Amino acid sequence: MRMIVALVLALGVGLAGFAVFMAQDYMAEMSVQRDQLLAAQANTPQLMDVAVAKRALAYGERFTMEDVEIIKVQAGKAPAGAYAAITGPQGDPNAPRAVFFDGETRPRAALRSYEPLEPLLETKITEPGVDAGIMANLADNMRAFTIDVTATTGVSGFLRPGDHVDVYWSGRSGNSQVTKLIQPNVRLIAINQNADADRSEETMIARTVTVEVSPEQVAALTLANATGQLNLALVGTINSNAVAEIEINTDQLLGIKQKQVVAVEAERVCTIKTRKGADVIETPIPCATE
Repeated sequence: MRMIVALVLALGVGLAGFAVFMAQDYMAEMSVQRDQLLAAQANTPQLMDVAVAKRALAYGERFTMEDVEIIKVQAGKAPAGAYAAITGPQGDPNAPRAVFFDGETRPRAALRSYEPLEPLLETKITEPGVDAGIMANLADNMRAFTIDVTATTGVSGFLRPGDHVDVYWSGRSGNSQVTKLIQPNVRLIAINQNADADRSEETMIARTVTVEVSPEQVAALTLANATGQLNLALVGTINSNAVAEIEINTDQLLGIKQKQVVAVEAERVCTIKTRKGADVIETPIPCATE
């Protein structure tokens, strides 16, 4: 009997020791997992709120706050002009930038097409209550000026709203035909009557283009259009060098050098006239110096 009790006690002690060992091993494993989780959380990038389109939006389509939702993106990775809230107070500089102010019921409109979950950008949507169009594309204190073009003068259908062009004037100046760059890097806001930069046609031969210019540029382009022909040159997306003044005439184009006429002063001849009877005689004399 004593032998059985001793065996039971020994077995109990063994099981207890094994349980303690297993518990210690489990606690050590949990501690390692906890440290790994804390390290992973410390290395996780910070997130920020960004307002995105909840559904696809076509150019000019109106949308309300029901069409907007908030998603999380990595902090510092949101595009410029993105919003951080759907609604927010007006006039509070500490509040996140919101698509709509509190209490706003007027819709906004898309100035380009949007895909679902694409961030809404300040420069790519209209103000509340404003529809997409020419007025929505104009910057502050700028004007819309329309230029008649052809396939030749309008870059053969490769123009799109939002592109930039150089405007050249060709006409007569004095006795020569002249072409001059008069307005560099002007932004297009409409082709024909279409301000949609996402239009699907591969090419559209423009009959008119509408450019965004200052009031002074409007006056210059009006005069240029009335006195000669305007031609457009498409500016590339990579355009880091400033364009110098450009002007060329027919003689420069063909390499013709104008002959310089040097005026030669005729030799002065001084004479004195004397009368002998009915005759008048001229006698050369030295000319007085001035």
